[in-house]
Amino acid sequence: MSRLSAALLASAVVAGTAVALPTAASACYGCAPPPCYTCYQQQYVAPEYRTVEETVMVNPGRVVAHRIPPQYRTVMVPKTVMVSPGGVEYERIPPQYATRERVEMVSPGYSYYAPVRPRCGGCGW
Repeated sequence: MSRLSAALLASAVVAGTAVALPTAASACYGCAPPPCYTCYQQQYVAPEYRTVEETVMVNPGRVVAHRIPPQYRTVMVPKTVMVSPGGVEYERIPPQYATRERVEMVSPGYSYYAPVRPRCGGCGW
């Protein structure tokens, strides 16, 4: 087979294929809307979260009572005398706080249907 006949045969096959297969422009030529099965596509939006910092109490404040016993001394004469009376001292311990981070959901995930882009620029189908 010569090169010329091979080229003619190849061009005939290509030309026949071009005629047999519709292109995007030829599909839009009639502008008849095809049956619409996939005009909408389901879209999913993931849930949104944020980090919140809050101050929390680790230990509450309290008051601790310390008992002080009286003090006695022996003076020159064999006699015991109270030098200072007993009592109670109060120690105040302030509360302790810390910062804690926690994650909370801002919006839950959801899905919706969005229109699919038209396949043809000329007629919208």
